[in-house]
Amino acid sequence: MSDSRQPGGPPVPDAGRMQNGMHTDRDRCVRAVRSKDARFDGWFFTAVLTTGIYCRPSCPAVPPKPENMVFHPSAAACQQAGFRACKRCRPDTSPGSPEWNHRADLVARAMRLIADGVVDRDGVPGLAARLGYSTRQIERQLLAELGAGPLALARAQRAQTARLLIETTALPMAEIAFAAGFSSIRSFNDTVREVFALSPSALRTRAPRPTATDLPSRPAAADLPRRPAAGRPRAAVPGTLSLRLPFRAPLNPDNLFGHLAATAVPGVEEWRDGAYRRTLRLPHGPGIAALTPRPDHVACRLTLADLRDLPVAISRCRRLLDLDADPVAVDDQLRTDPVLAPLVDKAPGRRVPRTVDEAEFAVRAVLGQQVSTAAARTHAARLVTAHGEPVDDPEGGLTHLFPAPEALAALDPESLAMPRTRRTTFTTLVRELAGGGIRLGVESDWQETRARLLALPGFGPWTVDVIAMRALGDPDAFLPTDLGIRRAAAELGLPATPAALTARAAAWQPWRAYAVQYLWATDSHPINFLPV
Repeated sequence: MSDSRQPGGPPVPDAGRMQNGMHTDRDRCVRAVRSKDARFDGWFFTAVLTTGIYCRPSCPAVPPKPENMVFHPSAAACQQAGFRACKRCRPDTSPGSPEWNHRADLVARAMRLIADGVVDRDGVPGLAARLGYSTRQIERQLLAELGAGPLALARAQRAQTARLLIETTALPMAEIAFAAGFSSIRSFNDTVREVFALSPSALRTRAPRPTATDLPSRPAAADLPRRPAAGRPRAAVPGTLSLRLPFRAPLNPDNLFGHLAATAVPGVEEWRDGAYRRTLRLPHGPGIAALTPRPDHVACRLTLADLRDLPVAISRCRRLLDLDADPVAVDDQLRTDPVLAPLVDKAPGRRVPRTVDEAEFAVRAVLGQQVSTAAARTHAARLVTAHGEPVDDPEGGLTHLFPAPEALAALDPESLAMPRTRRTTFTTLVRELAGGGIRLGVESDWQETRARLLALPGFGPWTVDVIAMRALGDPDAFLPTDLGIRRAAAELGLPATPAALTARAAAWQPWRAYAVQYLWATDSHPINFLPV
């Protein structure tokens, strides 16, 4: 997929221009606000001149007069312009813009890195180094499209994390300040007052009951211990948080959670008590996520060794479940094909199951070459047992982090129970990942990464495209040689050869990865069914 949506691709319904942003089309924004359409939450924000607040499009309050509305592309831009968050619709907790997961240009890649906490950890120079651009170029492009630079965008994310911790834990405010990424108590207090028009203590007192679109849910009893704050802590206190992950409806959980559960690697992943659980490798220590599908949100329980990893963990869970997608735009495009239309109408809102660790998925893709799902799980489980880092799971089922590329690069190839040619593929991949020759992080340039993967021994179109689809997040990745796709094509009367099927699939662009999910769903494979 190119850096912007391809010519002839579908517009998001009533969403207007992509590169310039929906916020530039005033008439459409006004219509969305008047209709209180939650599909547009996260696409743009409404700042009200007479009240000094900003809202999401679906705010339940009486819409202001059009002449009093000003539209911004991000919460950070609203805050930078001096507006505070609405206490009723809580706009800072709306789903993220689908643009950042469905584009591969500089701005989208920068936004994915900011969500992953790079600015808080490494500053704007670190962000620039990861992207290969100067800080000036990045600041200029973010300001032009989002109305805010990287520091302001990271600050808005810190404010959201702070509110979540204030409202859902009993942690002292000093602990919250540093866990959310603030450099001082003063900057924490000033930011909370500026963004929410309340002091941190008042925000905790007024914590609302969660609604369907709120991010945090307030647990009956916080699992986090209280301890006195004495200066800046060395590390935030560990604990468990329960929160809500919002999404744009509809969402069909069957293939999403079915795929993750059916391919789960023992020790790293499991399906337990209606939740998909897995270990997380995070910047400051390990974590465990438990994700449960609900009709109007995904319930998320995070157990973290260090609370500074909270925003990163949330970002990776949202990316894993493709929660920032715009299913209406996707499904409307796929319905234009008479073969796909019945599949979409039967179970709309399918997402692409992605990953929390791109390098891990690439390794697992190689292990899954030309073998069954069960065999791939067995190969991966052996690696986990031999080379994974142990973790402590209070609930018992999870034992390890998936091995890092550095650990796998040091293993003896003869210990791998696989054909010699696949050993070469495996060892070449992990060596490139460990040495930085191939980078699969959220900042990756999709086309460049595809080319580098194709140059590796044993990497054909199927392996590259499945990595592009589930690790890189390319919404247009397609798998015409996949066995499940070929079976679906035969059943539905689609072209049989990969070349002819690819030509037919041109009409599904730029959402062919989602078409793959609908085609896979025609089979009775366990990946297509929500576990019981």
